[in-house]
Order: sequence, then C-alpha cells, then structure tokens
Amino acid sequence: MLKISGEALAGAAGFGLDAETLHYIAGEIVSVHNLGIQTAVVVGGGNFIRGNAFSQQGGFDRTAADQMGMMGTVINGLALQAAIERYGVPVRVQSAIQVSQVAESFIRRRAVRHLEKGRVVVFAAGTGNPYFSTDSAAALRALEIDAQVLLKATKVDGIYDKDPRLHPDAVKYDVVSYSTALDKRLAVMDQTAFTMCRDHNLRIIVLDLNAPGSMLRAVQGETVGTTVTGD
Repeated sequence: MLKISGEALAGAAGFGLDAETLHYIAGEIVSVHNLGIQTAVVVGGGNFIRGNAFSQQGGFDRTAADQMGMMGTVINGLALQAAIERYGVPVRVQSAIQVSQVAESFIRRRAVRHLEKGRVVVFAAGTGNPYFSTDSAAALRALEIDAQVLLKATKVDGIYDKDPRLHPDAVKYDVVSYSTALDKRLAVMDQTAFTMCRDHNLRIIVLDLNAPGSMLRAVQGETVGTTVTGD
C-alpha cells in the first residue's frame, strides 16, 4: 500500500495537478508493479482543499468541508489512473463515496480480486467519512486488503525528531517504534493511523517520493527512509 499526498501531485505549483509530476509518480508506481508486487494507492486531496483547514479558516461546516476534500481525492485518483495507464498497466479507482459514473464503489473483495489479477487499485475519497484523514484511510485500506507494508511517500527522506526543513540540527530515525512515534507525536502520519498500524502490527516505511527508485528499493528490502515497527 502506497500513501501519496495530494500536494505531491501538484509539483512545484503547489496547487492543482502537474502533468510531469503525475508521469513521474506513475512511473515509480509501475516500477513496483512490474516486480509482480500487488500494488494499491491511497491518494490525498490537499492540492485542491484540506477539509479541516478550510473549515477553520472560513468558518464552514466541517462535514461539508471534508466532503469537498473527498471529491478532490477522486479527481486525483482519476488523474493517477490516467497516468499509470499510459504505461500499459491496468488500473481501477475505487471510491468510498458513490461516484459510479467515474469510479467503482469500494468493495473489499473486488479490490482484492483486482490486485490478484495484476491491476493497480487506487483508493479515493478517504474512508468516506468526515473527521478522518487520508492517512487513516491508508491504514484502514491496507489492513482490509492484508497489505504487508504501508509506504508513506513524503517530501523528506524519513522521520525526524523535528522538521528538517526548519531545523538543520534535526535528527533522522532509521527505525522507530509505534510507541515512540505516538509518544513524541511525530507528525509524518496522524495519530489515528499510527495507532491502527500499531494495533495490527502493520509495518510503515516513510520515504522521499522525490528520490527516484526509493519505492522500488524499499519493497526489495533495502534500507530506505524510516521504518516504523513494533516495540
């Protein structure tokens, strides 16, 4: 299972979709798929709207704001589908909200069958519920499809004790336990997602999306980024 933020799809612009960036990310996903590894993706929607931030800034209803964010992830899911299919790899987008004219509704058994048939599955619309992040959706979907590892692709090369972009003395963890991640409130994934992964012993690898080949190296067992695992 791969978790990608919506902002990652925007490239340098920071908003919307960047075709070159989409092509690059699709190529990274395809490189993993071509190893014969069943590959699923959960995509965020922050390149269009973040429900929580939009609600707080504008005083809008949180549920409605989160639903707008879910729609943003559907757009991103369709964009990823189109980009991956350019490599000749079959893709299915499954949405947690009903948008049947553009994507399948999420059905766990159908998602598993798609993976068994060698298709990439892109999960959109988070969990389908407000107040839950797409990080939590990635943990949930990973558990539902019995994924062996959750890759969290970010803008940095792992988990640090503080933001390395702001603090030159930040220290990188090669391996960190779930408990440490929760106790220190390490902000790469939200606390709900960390807790779900800890409770079900789902390994997390946090890596740099912008480092070509990092996903491929991670699934091949090389030391990449930061691994979050049991105590």
